[in-house]
Amino acid sequence: MGLIILRCVYVVITCGVSAYLFGTDATLAPSGWITLASAILFSGVLVAIDVGIPRKQVAWISSIYFGLLVGTLLSAAIGYALMPLLSLVDNTQFSFKLMVIMEISLCYLCISFLVQTRDDLRFIIPYIELRRDAKGNRPYILDTSVLIDGRIADLLETLILDHPIVVPQFAADELQGLASSSDRSRRSRGKRGLGVLNRIQALQGIDFHMDITDMPVFQSHTVDLKLIELAKHLAGNLVTNDYNLTKIAKEHNVDTINLNDMANALKPAHLPGEKLTVDLVKPGEEASQGVGYLDDGTMVVVEGGHTYIGERVILTVTSVLQTSAGRMIFGRFESQGQRRGSSVAIYDA
Repeated sequence: MGLIILRCVYVVITCGVSAYLFGTDATLAPSGWITLASAILFSGVLVAIDVGIPRKQVAWISSIYFGLLVGTLLSAAIGYALMPLLSLVDNTQFSFKLMVIMEISLCYLCISFLVQTRDDLRFIIPYIELRRDAKGNRPYILDTSVLIDGRIADLLETLILDHPIVVPQFAADELQGLASSSDRSRRSRGKRGLGVLNRIQALQGIDFHMDITDMPVFQSHTVDLKLIELAKHLAGNLVTNDYNLTKIAKEHNVDTINLNDMANALKPAHLPGEKLTVDLVKPGEEASQGVGYLDDGTMVVVEGGHTYIGERVILTVTSVLQTSAGRMIFGRFESQGQRRGSSVAIYDA
């Protein structure tokens, strides 16, 4: 509504100023009607162009703005410096034309330079923001694997993250492509990702927005490299479940947050001497093993537990070992009627 009022006021003011500057008299003569019609046509075309381009990129507008400003200042400074030389030329019109050509050329060069380097120096009218993280928290940039996983929505609902949440438009397009796939599994993953995205957008108290940044480097990059370049551009953190993407991001000095690592870090720590209760539900890979699961999904492997499948056993943790595959916890049976001293290994799922 505010934009509609602004556009109507602009058309009215344009007509009034045009009538004042170019009107012939108080009674609208034919020339006055022509002036009024021309003003309405001009302002209408300008408003139509404004409406036809709903998404303006502030980087382009700022580059043009500062390019014109710097070009004008440079031409004025050079003009004052050349004034003694131009005074020797007995041709005022030639000097004026030379100054106009120089001002136009300098403005063009400044705008061209700023447009080509707009991704390196962020221009925000009326001030220049050199680094994104100078204002507020660094944004969290979500990739498609996090959206398909879905746990990020549960995490955001807790309001534990007060950072801006950013989803690139190309990531949403990738989810849309998966949802339209002929493969049933890919289609299911795409629909789940889009559902999680809609859920995040509907959350209250979350600073969320879709990023439509389009940089020239995107044209030749995969989605993973686009995410890395966008994280550099926004000076943000990349949130992912993809182990390979995490490694590549670290090589590019981009900070990453892996939800799987976060989930493992939040799992309860099992200390030596602690008692655990586990239901053995199936046999393990070896004939003597029994397998059960804790409430958080941690898999429990019991040596010699094959004969206790379908039963609940109580064990005491004896040691904890952290490996590249996850956390491993060893224990022994403590329940009456169970074998004492049998070893138990608990693996993170």
